[in-house]
Amino acid sequence: MGNLYDYYAATDDAQAIARSEGDAGLADPFGTIGLKGVMPDGILGTVESCLTGVPEEQVEACPRFCELLNEDDQDGPWLVSLTDTLRDALAQATPDRLLEAATAWTRTEDGAGQSPELMADFLKRLGELARDAGPQRRLYCRMSL
Repeated sequence: MGNLYDYYAATDDAQAIARSEGDAGLADPFGTIGLKGVMPDGILGTVESCLTGVPEEQVEACPRFCELLNEDDQDGPWLVSLTDTLRDALAQATPDRLLEAATAWTRTEDGAGQSPELMADFLKRLGELARDAGPQRRLYCRMSL
């Protein structure tokens, strides 16, 4: 079956945690984007680095980069934050830049053998979520088995 990754926007960490809990946890007026099989820390460091020009090591050193926000339960679900820099870069990126970032990811160990076009489509949808979120909301990823 695989792992599930749901990306969504919330005003702050408390609202994101509340949305991720329970059956109606992801009832999100701004939309939820699901992606099966790709952990956010396996793709978004490369994507943010490509879109911003900041070295990937520096991106991943940001305290909000895939920061675990709920208890570390082995069975999940787990909620992690995404950086505001990624949100802003995705919101401003053109389709060509998203394809470039997706292609860069497919050249990594995590992305080897993946379709750049399929990943660019995901990044396009994540960019739409980022634009809808604007600077008033942050992006999150809920991961479950």
